[in-house]
Amino acid sequence: MKKNEIIGVDVSKLKLDLYLHTTQRHFVVENNHKGFAELIEKSIVTTRCKPEDLLVCFENTGKYSRPLSTFLQSQNIRFAMLSALEIKRSLGMTRGKNDKVDAFRIANYAHQKRETLSPTILPGPMIDKMKSLLSLREKLIRHRTAYKNGLTDVNDCHYEGENDLYIQIQKDMIEQINDKVKKIEAELQRIIQGDQALERNYKLVTSVIGVGPIIAFYLIACTDNFTSFDNPRSFACFAGIAPFEVSSGIRKGNARVHPYANKQLKSLLNMGAMSAIVTPGELKNYFRARKKEGKNNMSTMNIIRNKIVFRIFAVVKRGTPYVNHQKFAA
Repeated sequence: MKKNEIIGVDVSKLKLDLYLHTTQRHFVVENNHKGFAELIEKSIVTTRCKPEDLLVCFENTGKYSRPLSTFLQSQNIRFAMLSALEIKRSLGMTRGKNDKVDAFRIANYAHQKRETLSPTILPGPMIDKMKSLLSLREKLIRHRTAYKNGLTDVNDCHYEGENDLYIQIQKDMIEQINDKVKKIEAELQRIIQGDQALERNYKLVTSVIGVGPIIAFYLIACTDNFTSFDNPRSFACFAGIAPFEVSSGIRKGNARVHPYANKQLKSLLNMGAMSAIVTPGELKNYFRARKKEGKNNMSTMNIIRNKIVFRIFAVVKRGTPYVNHQKFAA
């Protein structure tokens, strides 16, 4: 990456704390369009550089950082949305914090990583809408699970007819949530069908055994339609299914997955693997063979999750659907 004038930004609900790495200046602007314009103007005047030389770095804080990222992209200002956990772990032992210090630490981290740091490119309104709908769907599913657990508790602890109103209200809520979930899934399908690139990859992904519509929605949203991950291994790391060796000196430990993961994706891929091992094909045969050999079931399931991910990326890269050769076997 070429030389940058790095600006570290600590994002909060109402304001932005900025730290200019080159001039070591700090100032505060509002977290709105007026403040964004002031951010660019002050940075250019203070550093005496061109807009294309700026690199604005800030943590991805969701709804609070989204307006800033949208503004910067519309103005063709390069920016990098960074992982808060990545920055925190890079600092080592620290004491105390405030917004000014956080802005300094972000700028310093970006300066250290300037050779490998890649500017962020927002995926577009359709992917953003899919992510919002999937987030809402997760929330509804959690509420539905709570109501279902409430019904189970009533059935276990009370006599029949003792709490009819309590039971009926929860059943009504479950029914309403089911209706809302179906509407969200229908809207996701409409978004997919309305975009040629999204529909192409959706059809390719769902051709892989074990991958249904919901998994496909999440894969397209989390990978920005397979543009934000270079290879299946990096995505497997993101989903928390890639095993890593743990060894030191003469101690050789078993390869294990890391707890830092997108737990929702990991759960969905696990359900996809469970579906694949009961569907006639190579993965079902592979699971049975490993089980017959006495291999650990969880280890086998993780291998199958990885096989599904690698197949997904392969069909998207190749542009042709997955072919189940087992069904052609004699």
